[in-house]
Amino acid sequence: MVDFAQKRARFRALHHTGCFVLPNPWDLGSARLLQHLGFAALASTSSGFAWSTGRADYAVPRDDVLRHLTALCGAVDLPVNADFESGFAVDPEGIFDNVLLAIKTGVAGLSLEDTRLDGEGLYDPHVSVDRIRAARAAIDASGEGVILVARSETLLADPTALHPVLDKLAAFAEAGADCLYAPGIKRREDIAALVRAVAPKPVNVLMSAPGLTVAELADLGVRRISIGGALARVAWAAMLSAAEEIKRGSFDGLASAGNGKRLNDIFAG
Repeated sequence: MVDFAQKRARFRALHHTGCFVLPNPWDLGSARLLQHLGFAALASTSSGFAWSTGRADYAVPRDDVLRHLTALCGAVDLPVNADFESGFAVDPEGIFDNVLLAIKTGVAGLSLEDTRLDGEGLYDPHVSVDRIRAARAAIDASGEGVILVARSETLLADPTALHPVLDKLAAFAEAGADCLYAPGIKRREDIAALVRAVAPKPVNVLMSAPGLTVAELADLGVRRISIGGALARVAWAAMLSAAEEIKRGSFDGLASAGNGKRLNDIFAG
């Protein structure tokens, strides 16, 4: 039987010192492959999972995501952080109920963003804070040691809006978030400012393209690094390239295919 309490304790301990990478698998095979490579924790990806089912990001309903999280948590021995999008609800009561459902899947962490459920921009800051408070209350009511990650998508819409993001994440920290996250933050000085703004709570940084190294991010005080849908995009790009060559009449693109025996050995383990 999977010991989710143990996974959650291990995940929480990872946030206390040092810096770790939690890459984002999109299905059970990619999750088991990343576990085989020795990562300490994983995080789901809403975009990667959506593409694997032939849908666009944010087009997957809540119950499908819950089933995916349940399967992911049961397939690996590692703690899993859920990309729970914007919580599949608008009001705090709905967030409370949905976070309780997510906890039952076995996740060790849960990320909640401030994107409006209708996709039309972001929630007002005071609404976003109320939603984080509701998520905190749900975790506390469950009695489980799940990490609450509060994220703001502001910088994805306006890369210059650093100070409003710092204020918003500081408010999220005050509302009970355990870890803070601002996708789109890239510059060293901005990352350092975020770390200072929410200290002593840990910061997650998204690395979805080449840039700073793990060591450089650790030096800035970052506790954890996620990849989002980037690994899924790498896989899809490889398939697209090879398939397009086949469509043109050449099979040269298959030369870079992974070794079948190695993959069988990994999944047989």
